Amino acid sequence: MTDPQVFETIYHEHKNFVYNLCLHYTLNEEDAQDITQEVFVKVHQHLQQFTPEKALLKTWIGRITIHQCLDFLKARKTKKRFGFISSLFQKQSNEPIATALNYHHPGVAAEDKEGLNRLLQIIWSLPANQQTVIILSKMEERSQKEVAELMNLSIKAVESLLQRAKENIRKKLTNTEGL
Repeated sequence: MTDPQVFETIYHEHKNFVYNLCLHYTLNEEDAQDITQEVFVKVHQHLQQFTPEKALLKTWIGRITIHQCLDFLKARKTKKRFGFISSLFQKQSNEPIATALNYHHPGVAAEDKEGLNRLLQIIWSLPANQQTVIILSKMEERSQKEVAELMNLSIKAVESLLQRAKENIRKKLTNTEGL
């Protein structure tokens, strides 16, 4: 059984990190809050299994968060015929859903929402591992070493994923005449 004070300390030290990471994946505050709650339930349930020799606590929690976010997106994808990106569009007309395109992320300025929304659509159309590397390295501004630890990959693998993700984004931007 986990000491409630220990867990409370862990929660308060890592809640913003977990929530922001979830928000980058879901683009929805309610979903991010739900996933954050699920992450900390898992942390509480499995805290006894955490081994400090293998990873830092923040890295361990980050991995749980990434897996929960990817599981959430997979579940959403299986429910929708055109994958999770289709959640940004109306089912009948394929018109963009205004609230999905105009989400409110606390770290985003309102200056170029249209361009930002297009870029986010492209990011969400990437394979899950490329999404994760972009989110962690570019949106969360984590070092390649931190990204490698969080994704349980080598630094070279992270560099390769990042290059492939950038190239895929470049191609998609070119195909849509840029932002």
